[in-house]
Amino acid sequence: MKYSNIPSAQSIVFHCQAQGIKDIIISPGSRNAPLTIGFTENPFFRCYSIVDERCAAFFALGISQQSARPAALVCTSGSALLNYYPAIAEAFYSDIPLIVISADRPPYKIDIGDGQTIRQENVFAKHIAYSANLVLDPTAFKSPISSKPSEPQEVQEHNDRELNTAFNKAIVGRGPVHINVPFEEPLYETISSMTVSPNIRKETVSGTSIVEDYTDFLTTWNNSTRKMVLVGTNPPNSIADAFLEVLGTDNSVLVLTETTSNLYHPNFFPSIDSIVAPLEKLEDRDKHFRDLRPQIVLTIGGMIVSKKIKAFLREYSPDHHWHVGPKKAYDTFFCLSQHFKIEANEFFKTFLKGTAKVESNYYDHWNETRKRYRVKRENYLKEIPFSDMFAFSSILRSIPKGYQVQLANSSTVRYAQLFDMDPSLEVFSNRGTSGIDGSTSTAIGASMYCKSPTLLLTGDLSFLYDSNALWNDHIRADFRIIVINNGGGGIFRILPGKEATENFEKFFETVQNIELKKLCSLFDLDYALAQNEKDLSDLLSEFYKKSERPKLLEIRTPRFRNDKILLTYFDFLS
Repeated sequence: MKYSNIPSAQSIVFHCQAQGIKDIIISPGSRNAPLTIGFTENPFFRCYSIVDERCAAFFALGISQQSARPAALVCTSGSALLNYYPAIAEAFYSDIPLIVISADRPPYKIDIGDGQTIRQENVFAKHIAYSANLVLDPTAFKSPISSKPSEPQEVQEHNDRELNTAFNKAIVGRGPVHINVPFEEPLYETISSMTVSPNIRKETVSGTSIVEDYTDFLTTWNNSTRKMVLVGTNPPNSIADAFLEVLGTDNSVLVLTETTSNLYHPNFFPSIDSIVAPLEKLEDRDKHFRDLRPQIVLTIGGMIVSKKIKAFLREYSPDHHWHVGPKKAYDTFFCLSQHFKIEANEFFKTFLKGTAKVESNYYDHWNETRKRYRVKRENYLKEIPFSDMFAFSSILRSIPKGYQVQLANSSTVRYAQLFDMDPSLEVFSNRGTSGIDGSTSTAIGASMYCKSPTLLLTGDLSFLYDSNALWNDHIRADFRIIVINNGGGGIFRILPGKEATENFEKFFETVQNIELKKLCSLFDLDYALAQNEKDLSDLLSEFYKKSERPKLLEIRTPRFRNDKILLTYFDFLS
């Protein structure tokens, strides 16, 4: 087996293997050659070559999202590193582990006009769990101006400390870390055995901070007749069914779930906006909102998609907001009063033993509302013409059981929120920063670790923005993409402030007429186009069948109709 002759490169590769980091996503370059040699020559690693660093980072994010282990990114020096930033920010806010390894020029070559150099140390300081800055190997030190370098043993000890801290922050702390390593030329020389013996220090997950005495909280809970459990982004199968059953059969509890929550129970409320939005339009709006206002909000999981529920809980503030989660709690409604730093299952195992059901009509009242809106929704869907909303209704009914579904941001995830998802589906979306920039790359990366097929459901701008994601040799034949193409950023026609002007169409809606068929031809994807109800029905019946290549289905909907149909939907419900 070949090794780079540079000790710090050997150390990084050794640490990755010792910590069980198998997935290495490499973007080509020269300065990172010592790392590329070390990883690709070692059969322990699964190495992926992805040219576009922004796509590579989201691809790695998808792998880490599914494997629950960090994937490692490797890039050359200069601006290449900066292209990782969007995915790093997403990982930071979504608590997804990533290891970013950037090759750098020697320190004495920074800011002197040398090519392909930027200030790489601590470049992600605001959105990173840890920045490890390794020291240049003294045997390669060629600076004409710097003082004598440290001794090799001192350098090795420093680099091992930095590497151990970084890896443990990523694995135990579940966040992105950045390792910056300077290399001096020559970069391509190899040897047949290692010249260093790195010191590995592994940390294990420490016991979470458990509130041992829940007495006061249980008293508050058991005296409250209106409790709301709100679940944001949440991994599949992460909360035991027994606990869901207790919550779902308590008349004083409303469990509101989002599409990305991956929680299902017949008594849960999965379409939050279909309840909240119609209330905004009623004459006695305030009375209904006060009836809905909970005394306690208990949140689980990550970011909340629904703007309606956030606005409601900020205006009609609960008496208590408790969050359950081992890492962090967001004060989303400006009334956070308790953070239980513990996994949800551990919390419920203890807490629910002390709860008592109280007499309440909270669930029954809002369940009647839910029944009415479900009937009205079905009636509305029978009336509307071909549109975004019609397409989403048809698509979500068509997805085969057991699929992984990756949702792009903006209007895609919000439309999906209006419908019930089959409980067998596993649903994901980049909701940490809610950007449209890496949805396709994330989905392709996530499919690497999924036994079942993956469907990416995306809008046209999100898909086009990340079209370099298809410049990828790792797309599975069972990977499926559905693009809802309404000719631009359709969500801006729904948001307040829309004006039918040339500037609006150019700078907000961003009208586009790009032919997706040509992109599919370029990247060797099967392509189909639906422009009406019959096309869509016929094509969906064939779309998921086994194929030799990935498939893309483009659904073209009328640009000037979608906003009216969606807004009228909430009027119809009210």
